[in-house]
Amino acid sequence: MNAYVLIALADCDEQVVLEELQGFPEVKEAHILFGEWDLIAKLEVENPEAAGTFVMEHIRKLEDVKLTSTLIVAR
Repeated sequence: MNAYVLIALADCDEQVVLEELQGFPEVKEAHILFGEWDLIAKLEVENPEAAGTFVMEHIRKLEDVKLTSTLIVAR
């Protein structure tokens, strides 16, 4: 199952957080964005519960992450 996570950061170096995200095997792609959101990460996980757990236990615990929004792919 795929999900996309939009990530807003505190004032920091986006490249550092991007590299941290890319270190997780569940993160298949990650990119720096312009606009309201600073990063987007494409996850590949077993189910929606696994996506939620991954976001809460790994992405939200990164020091500079201030807000996330998880988009579950329907098809």
